[in-house]
Amino acid sequence: MSKFRKLFKNKARRNHYIVGIVILIATAFSFILFIQRFAYISMSKQYDGVNLEQKTKQKYERVTKVNAKRGDILDVNGDMIAGDSTIYNIYAIVDHKSKTVDGKADYVVNKDKTAQVLSRYLSLSKKQIKKYLTPVSKKQYQVEFGPSGRGLSIEIKRKIASKKLPGIHFIELPSRSYPNGVFATNLVGITKADDANDKNSNISGVMGIEKYFNKVLSGKNGKQITKVDKNDNELPGSQMIEKKSSDGSNVYLTLNSKIQQYAEILAQTVEEKYEPKNLQILVMNAKTGAIEAATQRPTFNPTTGKGLSNSWRDTLVEDQFEPGSVMKILTLSASIDSGNYNPDQLYQSGTVEVGGRTIGDWNTAGWGYIPLSEAFTRSSNVGMVKLEQEMGSETWMNYMKKFHIGQKTGVDLPGEVSGSISYEHTSDQAMTSFGQSVNVNTMQMLQAFSAIANGGKMIKPQIVKKIVDADTGKTTKKFKREVVGQPIKASTAKKVQKAMRQVVTKSYGTGVVYNVPGVKVGVKTGTAQIASPSGGYLTGSNNYIFSVAGMIPYNDPNYIVYVTMKQPQKMTESAEKILSEVFNPLVKRLVSQGKSQTDSVEVGSQYVNVPSLLDKSTNSALNKIKNLGLQSGVIGTGNKVVQQLPDSGQKVMPGQRMVLLTNGAMTMPDLTGWSKNDVLKFAEITGKQVTTKGDGYVVKQSVEAGHVINDSGKIIITLKNK
Repeated sequence: MSKFRKLFKNKARRNHYIVGIVILIATAFSFILFIQRFAYISMSKQYDGVNLEQKTKQKYERVTKVNAKRGDILDVNGDMIAGDSTIYNIYAIVDHKSKTVDGKADYVVNKDKTAQVLSRYLSLSKKQIKKYLTPVSKKQYQVEFGPSGRGLSIEIKRKIASKKLPGIHFIELPSRSYPNGVFATNLVGITKADDANDKNSNISGVMGIEKYFNKVLSGKNGKQITKVDKNDNELPGSQMIEKKSSDGSNVYLTLNSKIQQYAEILAQTVEEKYEPKNLQILVMNAKTGAIEAATQRPTFNPTTGKGLSNSWRDTLVEDQFEPGSVMKILTLSASIDSGNYNPDQLYQSGTVEVGGRTIGDWNTAGWGYIPLSEAFTRSSNVGMVKLEQEMGSETWMNYMKKFHIGQKTGVDLPGEVSGSISYEHTSDQAMTSFGQSVNVNTMQMLQAFSAIANGGKMIKPQIVKKIVDADTGKTTKKFKREVVGQPIKASTAKKVQKAMRQVVTKSYGTGVVYNVPGVKVGVKTGTAQIASPSGGYLTGSNNYIFSVAGMIPYNDPNYIVYVTMKQPQKMTESAEKILSEVFNPLVKRLVSQGKSQTDSVEVGSQYVNVPSLLDKSTNSALNKIKNLGLQSGVIGTGNKVVQQLPDSGQKVMPGQRMVLLTNGAMTMPDLTGWSKNDVLKFAEITGKQVTTKGDGYVVKQSVEAGHVINDSGKIIITLKNK
């Protein structure tokens, strides 16, 4: 004790002692912490949130993803609509240090030659390509060629690769093939790569069936695990562990390719002649609800993406609109079914006042006093208001609900809107009787029409027939006919069918133009006003949604055909005449093929399969085009074809123009007589900036025929209607 007192009396020794004690305690505490930390890491195998065991595995294991094959989309007969494919992006190495394995130059050695060759296959001029090959930064390793260098077909890739240009390389990317071109495109949908720069990327649906059934189509990826050393070299004698991928299932649609292709022909013809802002054509099997054809305009080419920016949605389910007078099918049905229909009752046609609002017939002068039996046939709005008033607004609303107006159909497509009913004011209630103040989608209307076709039973529209396991071939899901309600009695349905027939056969009927000789067609026409953004409705003879709904045959329908057309910009014929150019030939085709989808005329023969003309002599290519019944247009002075539009494998209508780019100087062709679509092909294949003025066919061009256009500025094309 005295020693400690002496020790602490010595200040220096006391300080040394305290410091020693502190160091000893700190060391012991640190050692304890270290032991605890070490024990924790040993037991949990984690450090700082990182799984050490997994990290070690990653270092000495190579895991390779094995992509599952995406399932195919097929039509009702098993014909391909969409399947797996491959596209290529081109790039050029410009770093002079880059060498191949055997020491040769792996960069662009001759920019002039490279640009000259690539300009034959890419929609870029030699000057534009040379600009890409000469980046501002001297340190840049490689360059790409913008949109023109992406999404190249295997044919174009092979042609460029065969030239063996130093420094030119390709990235292979997964893609999707749509061999029919424009074919129910917005309904079928498209895909995109999850990672556009990863050649091993999966692709996912972003529209239509591709999106709705993405999980079913995608399948499950597999993987391969290989033991490697620290330099990522495979260890000799190591065993590879493999987890097999599970391919996506195949989805069979109810679409009938023969009917669908014909609908596309009719739609394209109307689009080119009358330029409607929107056009829809639907064919539904009246007995089963199967959608056998469905197309819209505007649409796009799923292979090239042309037109996509103007049609990025499926208007069949994603757009809602006021249906107009086709709604009178439901109004008449409700009136008859509720026991409030008196066909012999007279009413004053022309106009009627409801809730402080004047409602008029399309013929505002009217037809005097006429019986209610003529209201449907003449498409009298005033007559329909009379029926709504006789029923009462509550009864009419109950029937609209029975017909599922304002409710989604649940069809297997993404983004379906439910629609709406404006029913607050007396005038709105009256207007719903003739299809205003109510918003629907086309599938809803088809579903409602099916009740008239099926003895009062309402059938849900179906777009998918079955789903089949690609590995086993077994059907994993089958879609059956689904009755979703019975809004009216069978006897009511029969009376409405007869009324639809009279629209065609009566001299005062609004559907006389839809009379197809030898076919008992029943229809209802429609002309719906379009709401103005500033309130009220738009004015003008073309500012309507024109429509026709038909049953074939009227007394025992096999098919329901529904065509809508919005605001034709070139209304050189009456709306009824324009719609009849779709409806009448389509009805003839449906009848000629009978009830069975297999006992049919070969509608596909209406299309021409585009062959590959690449590397063919210009003269032999022109002869081939002529023999196919197509028109041609040649760009350039060369004797060999290096690019073509449309691409091989696509289907086009007889009389369409194929545009060829040759290996000579890019010279301006004589565009006189070319359609606007032909001019767009010219712009696409040359990569030139083209401005069109007017509509119809080319009568003037700012660059003379034969003039070299590689370095020309903007090209102005003037068109006029014939």
